Amino acid sequence: MTRDGLIEVNETKETAERVSNREKDADFSRSQEQPTGRKKQRMKQPEQPAAAQTPERTDEPVQESTPQAVQDAAQLQGVPSAASPLPSAPELPHQQDTGAAERVMEHIDAAHTRKASKKAAQRAQREAAAKEKSSRLQFTDEELATPELEKYVKKSNEAADRLDAARAAIPKEKKLIGERTFDEATGKGKTRLRFEEREKPINGGKSHSNPLSRPAQEAGVFVHNKIHSVEKDNSGVEGAHKSEELAERGAKYGARKVREGYRSHKLKPYRETAKAEEAAFKANVNFQYHKTLHDNPQLTSNPLSRFLQKQQIKRQYAKAARTGGAATAKKAAENTRKAAKKTAEEMRKAAAFAARHPAGIAITVAALLLFIMVSAGLSSCGAMFSGLTNGVLGTSYTSEDSDLVATENNYAAKENELQQRIDSIERDYPGYDEYRYDLDSIGHNPHELASYLTALLQSYTPQSAQAELDRVFNRQYELTLTEEVEIRYRTETSTDPETGETTSEEVPYEYYILNVTLTNHQIDSFVSELLNAEQLEMYRVYLETSGNKPLIFGGGSPDTSASEDLSGVDFVNGMRPGNTAIVELAKQQVGNVGGRPYWSWYGFSSRVEWCACFVSWCYGQMGLSEPRFAACQSQGIPWFISRGQWGARGYENIAPGDAIFFDWDLDGSADHVGLVIGTDGQRVYTVEGNSGDACKIKSYPLDYACIKGYGLMNWN
Repeated sequence: MTRDGLIEVNETKETAERVSNREKDADFSRSQEQPTGRKKQRMKQPEQPAAAQTPERTDEPVQESTPQAVQDAAQLQGVPSAASPLPSAPELPHQQDTGAAERVMEHIDAAHTRKASKKAAQRAQREAAAKEKSSRLQFTDEELATPELEKYVKKSNEAADRLDAARAAIPKEKKLIGERTFDEATGKGKTRLRFEEREKPINGGKSHSNPLSRPAQEAGVFVHNKIHSVEKDNSGVEGAHKSEELAERGAKYGARKVREGYRSHKLKPYRETAKAEEAAFKANVNFQYHKTLHDNPQLTSNPLSRFLQKQQIKRQYAKAARTGGAATAKKAAENTRKAAKKTAEEMRKAAAFAARHPAGIAITVAALLLFIMVSAGLSSCGAMFSGLTNGVLGTSYTSEDSDLVATENNYAAKENELQQRIDSIERDYPGYDEYRYDLDSIGHNPHELASYLTALLQSYTPQSAQAELDRVFNRQYELTLTEEVEIRYRTETSTDPETGETTSEEVPYEYYILNVTLTNHQIDSFVSELLNAEQLEMYRVYLETSGNKPLIFGGGSPDTSASEDLSGVDFVNGMRPGNTAIVELAKQQVGNVGGRPYWSWYGFSSRVEWCACFVSWCYGQMGLSEPRFAACQSQGIPWFISRGQWGARGYENIAPGDAIFFDWDLDGSADHVGLVIGTDGQRVYTVEGNSGDACKIKSYPLDYACIKGYGLMNWN
């Protein structure tokens, strides 16, 4: 059995005969040196013996058969040599002409050749396109020899060198590329793999998600919520939790900054390349512009013509250079020079026409000026009205009133938190022998804040202004805690048990002091550092006009109705003398902690919020049975209003002994009350109970947003 089918071998006669009815395999191999015509002639020769007629198909060209070659092939197949005298086999009925198979192979060869040629052409086209997009201009010998262009040629080459250096600094990566090729000798397609070095693309900045990050966050939130629910009951837990949260925020901030710095460092080569590309583009455009001017001296005839031509040339060249690369840009420069010549010729003709018809030109210009003057006169009234309207709008706060008030409330809430932090310092930092306070007042001008936010953000909401509120608050208030240790001496006595003699000596000891300093930098003192010149000018205008909403933050009613009821207030020579005795009494209470004398006097058996009890106690010590109240909003304010003794925030004629009410969260309800010591025209000074659970002397700006109003006392 051979690949051509069953063969009967007669070893006695040394003959072989093919007896199989299976069709013989077509021979698709052909020599690279033999033309197709020769094969067709070979097909017409007399039939050869089967073993010699169908040689094994190999990738080598078909060679002429020799007796020795035939004998070797027959031995490999296990049959007698074809060189032996074998009778010619009769022609089998299933043998077919192989011409159709050869034509199929020729068609396949042609298709592979066309495909390979197409790929080669595409590769050459890509390489040519890459060369076309090169930023380096190719200068002619004439351009290099022109002295007027030497400077611009040099700048173009230097810019191209910097761009090449910047591109070389971009990180590279090796990309595996597969190329499909066709081997005509074997008639088979092959795929070649090779590594090609390319610029590493910019990473999109997407971080790899950690599958454990979300559960960890959920667990952290759960733990924090649990601590929040109980921390109010224990100041130590609250302080530790606040410190832990601050440490977490600091760690996250530091990690974020490290990541940002690392990414900025990685993107530096790409930024430098972009800058170099822009510089090279400008240098090439500049060269083409001056080349155009050198080739067309008539373009420099007058400044107007020169300016117009320069803009036209640069626009046309820049558009072509961006879309088509260096060669296309150079071709565009030639077209631009032609257009410049045409434009210059048209301008020359226009100038000649004007010189021939001076009277007509003058009449036309005069008519145009007259038309402009008449139009300006007719629109002057509208312009005045429009200017007035724009002036009002340009000096008004652009945000909604509700957003203005809500943002101001958020800032006041931050100030309230700062005050509470100061009030609880002795509780949060126990163990010191002395606490020394050097505190500026807490408060701000609401219109300064609103003017700053409007100048910077235009229209804003509490959410969009939150980041700026944090930045302004951190710039306005500076709270520092410093520990100081003094060596002091105390006298200690001792008695000798044997002699009974008593001796005394000075013994040193460490005296611990905590210095608490609060510095208030008013907003107006640092806004110039946060705004540019134009924004700072807008800020000054808004502040001067109060945004055309002077009552938006209090100090009066928007409907212009009376903001205070003074029908029951007693005046002496137009003034309110007040009562200095109650001021001295209240000042003597400074330092009391817990408020037991005041809430127990009022009738409570255990501690309550005792600021109103303290004010009522002071009035009671002065022999007044009223006002007597333990709640600010529901009892204290109604007492004064019902008697016509109420003054809103901004009332100027306050006197020592008046009650001052505060609305810390600006929700319209009073939260706290104190006694007025007096005022210096800028600030109001108070004595307050239950300020951090103690009696303290404090002060506020007269326009402090959290001042709700004053209860005006009569002392005659």
